[in-house]
Amino acid sequence: MNEVVSPIAIAQALTDYWSPKVIAELDDSYVKVAKVLGTLAWHSHEDEDELFIVLRGTLRIEMQERTVELRDGDAFVVPRGVRHNPVADAECLILLIERKCTLHTGRTVTDKTRSIAEQL
Repeated sequence: MNEVVSPIAIAQALTDYWSPKVIAELDDSYVKVAKVLGTLAWHSHEDEDELFIVLRGTLRIEMQERTVELRDGDAFVVPRGVRHNPVADAECLILLIERKCTLHTGRTVTDKTRSIAEQL
């Protein structure tokens, strides 16, 4: 994966919501894009932080203590162990940076959960 890529173009071309795709590797992390709409699931990643960057649209990240709203170009790190629920009221394109071992929805499994193999 040592090529020039367009995260926005790749995310826009995705056909399934909440189904991240790996577009690059960075040390022990994956760089992923996703097209999202609606809600994912309340979950946490016990040992990994998760970086969200909004490429296009608006993403709300609900947490027990607070909710943040990200717009085009905004970034936010959900710290390890924090339960969160990403929500997009309208179609949104996001970029994620996560350690390679990070499970899509942590220990929570739903019909939207994707394995790491499905994301590659």
